[in-house]
Amino acid sequence: MPAPMATTTPTPPAAARARALSDSYRALPPRVRRELIIYGVTLLAGLLGMPLLIWLAGNRVLGPYTHGQNLHAGPFALLGDFMLGLAHGSAVFWVVALGPAVLLLLLRVMIWLIRAIPSTRRG
Repeated sequence: MPAPMATTTPTPPAAARARALSDSYRALPPRVRRELIIYGVTLLAGLLGMPLLIWLAGNRVLGPYTHGQNLHAGPFALLGDFMLGLAHGSAVFWVVALGPAVLLLLLRVMIWLIRAIPSTRRG
């Protein structure tokens, strides 16, 4: 007699998971949601915008980007190499990708420190 099969609970469909994620996002305070959006945009800018800006500046100053035997590779070849560098865990690529978020964080810390310094007025 065959052994009984173990019963497993089925995973919820993708729509149910998306709804649960949406509900948990809505449960967050508005300030946390705003910060998630802001830092999500900076992360996207670091992942997509920075490599394209680097390609643009390098193309104007240094000449065309070469990718292997292709002497005139475009920005998407550099973007592909950038994503490959991120996947390999290279620290230099991660610094570029996280750069906008870190700069925003440093700017906010500097503004907070300036506001925290008591103003001295001479009277």
